[in-house]
Amino acid sequence: MNIDKITQPFTEIFPGDFSGNTIQRNTPKVLFSTVDPVGFETPELIIFNEKLSEEIGLGKFSERDLNFLAATNLPENIKTYATAYAGHQFGNWAGQLGDGRAILAGEITNPAGEKNEIQWKGAGATPYSRHADGRAVLRSSVREYLMSEAMNHLGIPTTRGLSLCFTGEEVVRDMMYSGNPQNEKGAVVVRTAESFLRFGHFELMSAQKEIKTLTELTDFTIKNYFKNITSQGEQKYKDFFSEVCTKTADLMVEWFRVGFVHGVMNTDNMSILGLTIDYGPYSMMDEYDLNFTPNTTDLPGRRYAFGKQGQISQWNLWQLANALFPLIKDEKFLEETLNSYGNYFWEAHDKMLCRKFGFDKLKKEDEEFFINWQALMQELQFDYTLFFNLLEKLESISDIKKDFQKISYGFLDDVKMKKLEDFIKNYSLRIKTNTISKEESLELMRKTNPKFLLRNYLLFECIEEINNGKTEMLQKLTKALENPYEEIFSEFSVKRPANYDDISGCSMLSCSS
Repeated sequence: MNIDKITQPFTEIFPGDFSGNTIQRNTPKVLFSTVDPVGFETPELIIFNEKLSEEIGLGKFSERDLNFLAATNLPENIKTYATAYAGHQFGNWAGQLGDGRAILAGEITNPAGEKNEIQWKGAGATPYSRHADGRAVLRSSVREYLMSEAMNHLGIPTTRGLSLCFTGEEVVRDMMYSGNPQNEKGAVVVRTAESFLRFGHFELMSAQKEIKTLTELTDFTIKNYFKNITSQGEQKYKDFFSEVCTKTADLMVEWFRVGFVHGVMNTDNMSILGLTIDYGPYSMMDEYDLNFTPNTTDLPGRRYAFGKQGQISQWNLWQLANALFPLIKDEKFLEETLNSYGNYFWEAHDKMLCRKFGFDKLKKEDEEFFINWQALMQELQFDYTLFFNLLEKLESISDIKKDFQKISYGFLDDVKMKKLEDFIKNYSLRIKTNTISKEESLELMRKTNPKFLLRNYLLFECIEEINNGKTEMLQKLTKALENPYEEIFSEFSVKRPANYDDISGCSMLSCSS
């Protein structure tokens, strides 16, 4: 791989702590700290993303590159560092946070001039590890690698997974915070993104009243990642904030489209570029439930439940607005922009639902249709993804009760069947008002509704196999997630098996997952 092309311009532009000290502490007035990865004596490659490596300019993998993927015995041009940021966690100001398990190698530019940052997760402690060891277990690393790639192939903005390695170490973790810590296999994942900048980077500088650095950081972000912004002065920062709002809303709509629940939408987990970032206690939704959260830490309040992700993203943007106020200084503009966020989000959300149902365009009466549909989904406990897959085949269904029972996590009695039949009649009437053909309507649905989702129980099975030295499931899931709008493996196109309902890691997870 072209490791020699990796540079660290971020450390040359912004103030940092160059001591290399990994003792957990506050590092005021800086945006990063230099830090060396711990290094691993016996790393072992599990999977490498050849296509992504070529795309970002790293090129082909050879055996000598294993050390780099495991953050071990690095060449002199790799000057590693971790960034500092702040954040609101579960609605409360948490102060300084930072890359606790992530260490940056720097950035690389491909032949097309596109830049990508490269980062290890699980390569050792940093000043921001908050009394932790900075290492990662296989369980969380497999989940990060596979889901980031699954989201990419679904067409959703995300960080990417480049590689996954065993570290050769065992790491002690209490998976469910139940007072029962256990040894688990250690792993390190390499992930990439155009940038890993978060709302929290801006919050940290603003909270510390480092306005000069805040200005430089915002200018840097606009210059490198928002090149369409050509305005100057305060207007430049207004345009920047507006575009961040749009990117964030668009991302939330995409999460709703496929039923993705992040699980821990703190401001430090919000990408300034509108990427899905930090795959922890996430889940693809099985049974449709607006109140579903996969995060045990989010109970009982369910702040980050599936149906709340739109409003939480808006709340997080309010915090970003507060951080950027020293640059914008226009309270009315910020209020109007944030107040209009809901209108933009819901219009985009409903247009997305139209595509899922195969409607040609959004009509006024569709709002009531969608409300009735949500109520039906929750009451009849339908699988979110399989419901739309079945809707595409509606005309060929001979036994509605039998087929829809297969996608329900409950039992369809006569009363529920009557509600389903009424809904199908209303849906058929709505479809007939389309100005597009039946085939165009179906094609719209096929492009919008995935046939394969990386469900938690599948990840659980995959992790178990890798723990036992097998990779067949890993290869199979990789093929399926690369083609999510096709049914390649019919055994994956079923609702979550009942025997996985109460198994930790198959539905509910902790933040350490």
